[in-house]
Amino acid sequence: MTDLLNVSGLSVFYGAKAQAVENVSFAVPSGKVVALLGANGAGKTSIMKAIAGLIPARGAISFDGVDLAGTPARERVKRGIVYVPEGREIVREMTVRENLVLGGYHLGGRERKDRTAMVLDLFPEIANKADGAAWRLSGGEQQMLAIGRGLMAGPRLLLLDEPSLGLAPMLVRRVFDRLRAIRQETDLGIVLVEQNLVMSMRLCDDLYFLRGGMLVGHRSAEELKDSAARQEAIDVYLGAAA
Repeated sequence: MTDLLNVSGLSVFYGAKAQAVENVSFAVPSGKVVALLGANGAGKTSIMKAIAGLIPARGAISFDGVDLAGTPARERVKRGIVYVPEGREIVREMTVRENLVLGGYHLGGRERKDRTAMVLDLFPEIANKADGAAWRLSGGEQQMLAIGRGLMAGPRLLLLDEPSLGLAPMLVRRVFDRLRAIRQETDLGIVLVEQNLVMSMRLCDDLYFLRGGMLVGHRSAEELKDSAARQEAIDVYLGAAA
């Protein structure tokens, strides 16, 4: 299977000496979901921002076989790489529909209208609030809006940064249910940053574990179905962070 995304020897520095990510390598095959797991400060968000072109990085990042070196963030979006940041970052004063339109700003009117209808069909929780202010949505609904806004761009690779952050368990399940529906209905590749191992393994094909900016382990979701293997991964890679 062809790799949609290939990250090789990725390193990220903040300032002259502060290294956030060191020599990280992984791949995302077409249509697959890969999780990056680890505690706060493990380097997960830095990796996502580097892939999205939002911060400089060393190493190689290729998308659909093409090296992305020197490619600005705006161009990466046009090629199909869309980043949904931690904390949702919706425009609270705008309506739900206006937030979606922002996500598809580069599309023609007809395509933008069709994609808006698709997103609202996928997330019925926000469909009947489409013309209301985004700040009125619950936390889970705001996360659905953030994901929907990302889908408006027609991505081939969706970078999701901690979609469960700050949500009650019931809302986490609802968000992940929608993500499972997305992967069943499309060939979208997803990189998921999470701290929730149980929810991640239900959605993902492969899970990579990070600590201190370094890749310290890899397991397939199939391997982690075994309770002993799952507990071993928690003890060895996540510890108290799990």
